[in-house]
Amino acid sequence: MTERLRILITGANGQLGRSLQEVLTTDELLPLPHADADVTDPTVVERIASWRPDVVIHAAAMTDVDGCERNPDAAYRVNALGTRNVAVACQEANAAMVYISTDYVFDGTKGDAYWEFDAPNPLSVYGASKLAGEQIVQQLLNRFWIVRTAWLYRPGHRNFVSTILRLAQQQDEIRVVETEVGSPTYAPDLAAAIAQLIRRPLYGVYHLVNRGQCSRYEFARRIVELARLPARVVPVKQFPRPAQRPAYAPLRNFAGTQIGIELRHWEAALRECLAGSEASLDVDTP
Repeated sequence: MTERLRILITGANGQLGRSLQEVLTTDELLPLPHADADVTDPTVVERIASWRPDVVIHAAAMTDVDGCERNPDAAYRVNALGTRNVAVACQEANAAMVYISTDYVFDGTKGDAYWEFDAPNPLSVYGASKLAGEQIVQQLLNRFWIVRTAWLYRPGHRNFVSTILRLAQQQDEIRVVETEVGSPTYAPDLAAAIAQLIRRPLYGVYHLVNRGQCSRYEFARRIVELARLPARVVPVKQFPRPAQRPAYAPLRNFAGTQIGIELRHWEAALRECLAGSEASLDVDTP
């Protein structure tokens, strides 16, 4: 029989937070949305520690990449110091910690998929602040899983998939960059992988993404095709934005595969996401 864990989830109303609650149904959960627990407030340390969780899954983050570039103070306050507060709470509660990180810790110049052992070199404030969070977790804790993921999406939230669906209904033509290649990841699949990981005390860094890779343009084109929308997707070389993105940063799930944790191909996951079209088009929830 699987051990029942006490699991606290920060960022509980986000894409991953919602998905984790749908997967971890046999455990005792304390979901903490931002409205109930601001991780940048030092008082959150005692609040988390007093619940005495076995595991804290730290999914709260400032993920607006361009917003981070415009406001570095806010990015580091949330992604670095907020992570410090959660890690200190884990120290006090003797809890293991899952820290959700990103492909944006890499610069995209390797020319191949990134392993867990490749040296990070972020190009943006977002990537640098998330890397700072990784370093803080490694400095403060002995029992942690750093989980890097990428291009996260699920129905009912604002993300790349919902944006493309909305634009494809409003416009005849959508222009999407073909020079950014990565690993689209379905949040329910990531949540299921994390549910396996936290029952394996093999701590360290993991890349958990759906298998395969594609460009933003290829991803958008497949979304439109599977949704059977008439809009034409046009590839462009550049789309000016404040923050620089890594051009080629697919992640390789090497460490997870060694312990039997694998995610299906990104296109199979996308098909499932779009299968319930009504839910998929509900994009009002941030």
